[in-house]
Amino acid sequence: MKTKTLHMPKFLFAMALTIFLGASTASAVMAADQQLDAIHADNEVTCDDCHAGTDQRSAVPMIKCLECHDTAALAEETADLKPTNPHKNRHYSTETDCNLCHHQHQKSENFCLPCHVRFDFNVP
Repeated sequence: MKTKTLHMPKFLFAMALTIFLGASTASAVMAADQQLDAIHADNEVTCDDCHAGTDQRSAVPMIKCLECHDTAALAEETADLKPTNPHKNRHYSTETDCNLCHHQHQKSENFCLPCHVRFDFNVP
């Protein structure tokens, strides 16, 4: 993942702001069809913030995502999505591996769709 180094308080503020802007921000991001590496870069997150001490080509484990993203808060934010909340589901509760849907350097995908055709979510 290619991003920039940032001080943690500034980064946490940027991530909190992104989360709390809610549906309007998500719609704008989805409309732009922007990949998550660009979104992270726009928020001054660097490659080293996620890949520090590892091969830049290796996948970032979910535990790294959890340093900035709170799965319980995300599940609350998406609680009204229909027909079900993708961030609190019967398979993994709130601990679905972020990487199943959200990809950094390629288009994200709806991991649920192959089995659940009615779960037609837009995935940023």
